[in-house]
Amino acid sequence: MTQLASQSRPPRRSRRAGGEAPPSVTPEHVALIMDGNGRWARSHGIPRSEGHRAGTDNVRRIVEAFSEHGVRYLTLYAFSTENWHRPEDEVSTLLEILKEVTGREAERLHEQGVRIRHLGRLDRVSKELQKAVHDSLTLTEGNSGLTLSVALDYGGRDEILDAVRRVVSSRVPPEEVTEEVFRSFLYTNDLPDPDLIVRTGGEMRLSNFLLWQSAYAEFYSTPVYWPDFDEAEVAKALAAFAARQRRFGKLAAEQPE
Repeated sequence: MTQLASQSRPPRRSRRAGGEAPPSVTPEHVALIMDGNGRWARSHGIPRSEGHRAGTDNVRRIVEAFSEHGVRYLTLYAFSTENWHRPEDEVSTLLEILKEVTGREAERLHEQGVRIRHLGRLDRVSKELQKAVHDSLTLTEGNSGLTLSVALDYGGRDEILDAVRRVVSSRVPPEEVTEEVFRSFLYTNDLPDPDLIVRTGGEMRLSNFLLWQSAYAEFYSTPVYWPDFDEAEVAKALAAFAARQRRFGKLAAEQPE
């Protein structure tokens, strides 16, 4: 298996599968809301658990696809703080699948130079899942390829509240609490803000994902369910991003006559 693109390597300019030329502008950081596993399973007449399994099996393919396009940071919304309110059997099944996948995929991603990070809490999941996550972080911490952040038991509001608590406990004077200081207390303190947030499954909301960090991210929604989100869909999302003019609250640049 080939090594994934190094962070220090410029985006590749070779043509992609299907003959499509790469976008002229590549986002540095893409965040994914992986939605539609249950609906995908229902459309195939199989249990929801098989939809979650198909979704987790899709992760490596998508990591490789984004890395091939030159993306340096990828964040996946794997399990939200709100997911605890789902039926108990679905929650336990999903967490068991995440444990299996974390243990299985960490070595493969390590071989490809991927660095894995965790965003969120770990105290509410099983000891086995905690160990699998910690082992994956330790195994890949020295890698210099794509950084894959997995948001597991993560909520944007929880992250902000946790940052506020740590600012207060650190006794930072109020007049010194700038955006940069506050950012240093977030889970994503060593990551750039996402340039592009992709949501599969057709919904048009952030669902408590990276609320602080997504202030100026571009949002792309596709009706494609996560298990069917493939290399061609990655190319479509990146092409849509490349076609947008990012203003960051400023007036658009004047077009030449």
